[in-house]
Amino acid sequence: MDDAPPWTLLDSRTLVQDRWISLRADRLRTAEGAELSPWYVLDYPDWAAVVALTDDDRMVLVRQWRHAAQAWCLELPGGVMDPGDADPLSAVRRELLEETGHAARNWRYLYAAYPNPAIQTNRIHFVLAEGAHPAGAMAHEPGETMQLACLPVAEVLAGIGQGMLHQAMHVGAALAGLAAAGRIRL
Repeated sequence: MDDAPPWTLLDSRTLVQDRWISLRADRLRTAEGAELSPWYVLDYPDWAAVVALTDDDRMVLVRQWRHAAQAWCLELPGGVMDPGDADPLSAVRRELLEETGHAARNWRYLYAAYPNPAIQTNRIHFVLAEGAHPAGAMAHEPGETMQLACLPVAEVLAGIGQGMLHQAMHVGAALAGLAAAGRIRL
């Protein structure tokens, strides 16, 4: 299998650039000579999220207002990796404490995936945290509207098929994290 890109970049121009997002329009040529233009690409920094489990078999989640969906969404704690974060583990340690006031005894990197590889450049890194426990006050960033939700793992598992976790990327991560922790078998 050839790993060379089948498309050639002919031109690229930035349409929007700010602290949260960069949107560019690429002009591409396929191996067959067809031109694809514009091909919109969203440049985001990498994200990180944590599957945090307590000793009493609960998953630490956040219920967060999501403006685009116009809904309260139940999600894994996490967010954008800051430039000061050394790696995904340091990012999720920070995010877990900021969003939930929790820390954990054991941390394990699970995997990274592309949220939408057709149009986004970033990856989302998932980490397992075991022995999650309250460790301080929540410190939400301005504009974050969220609530702590520590739900029994059995309730989360039962609710996954009904859309309990609203972030599609978080469903796979929750299952992978529970499998890595030995709580379920995939």
